[in-house]
Amino acid sequence: MATKRITFRLYPNKKQANQLHQWRKLHCLLYNACIANRKTQYKQFGHSVDYFEQQNCLPEFKKVWEEYKPLGSQALQATIKRVDFAFQRFFKLKSGYPKFKASRRYKGWTYPSPSGWSIESSGHHGHLTLNNLGKIQIRGKARDWGIPNSCTIIYKQEKWYASTTVACDTTRPTTDIGAIGLDFGVNHAIATSNEELIDNPRFLKQSQEKIKQLSKKSRRKRAPNKKKTKAFRRWLKARKAVSKIQSKVARQRQDWQHQISSKIVSDNSLIATEKLNLKGMTRKAKG
Repeated sequence: MATKRITFRLYPNKKQANQLHQWRKLHCLLYNACIANRKTQYKQFGHSVDYFEQQNCLPEFKKVWEEYKPLGSQALQATIKRVDFAFQRFFKLKSGYPKFKASRRYKGWTYPSPSGWSIESSGHHGHLTLNNLGKIQIRGKARDWGIPNSCTIIYKQEKWYASTTVACDTTRPTTDIGAIGLDFGVNHAIATSNEELIDNPRFLKQSQEKIKQLSKKSRRKRAPNKKKTKAFRRWLKARKAVSKIQSKVARQRQDWQHQISSKIVSDNSLIATEKLNLKGMTRKAKG
């Protein structure tokens, strides 16, 4: 059995969408409260708060803040665990000190086990049911389907998604054609051992001029600032147009990657790659 992650697009109605936004905001407030609690306890009392201490406070927390009751205990625990993970990375010097998140930048929350949600699908479209919310239509296609284990609700580019992990038996293409070696670059995306060069389609470059024009328009509009000045509708409209193009570029890039990887896997029984620091290679945009 293998574990695979499958992402479906959600289509909530207006009432459900408003409730999802409210739940996302509540998870964001909990995330920020956990960071503030750790910070205050250490600064004032020299006490390091851990995950279990904050988790054990949830029953009393929900008695005071009753709006958190419909969200489910395990989903709230997962948000607290997310804070703990951020601090563990900080202690291991892998990232900076965890920061507070604005609600508009907080993407979503997780159900870490099959509790509080269920999915009716065979891997091809279907419905997602969330406790205290109801049934939501989903669209998406999975190559392999099995038993759902966890679900993450995500909001990005003004669209809702459900990313689920499933335990399944994988279907592998059978081929004995041969072996291939791959080398990754910047000027060319992939160079194969068969002397084939696969060029980078550079979808962003194709849309760069349009993004520049729209970004220039948004800079002329009134934007929100730290003094809580409300943004003009024209600014929001311009930013939405930029976000729409960037989302399209991301989908084009992802689709191209899936097509290339599927072709390589179906044509070869053995694939070898060199261990490279791709982030370091692309930093100066030179191969």
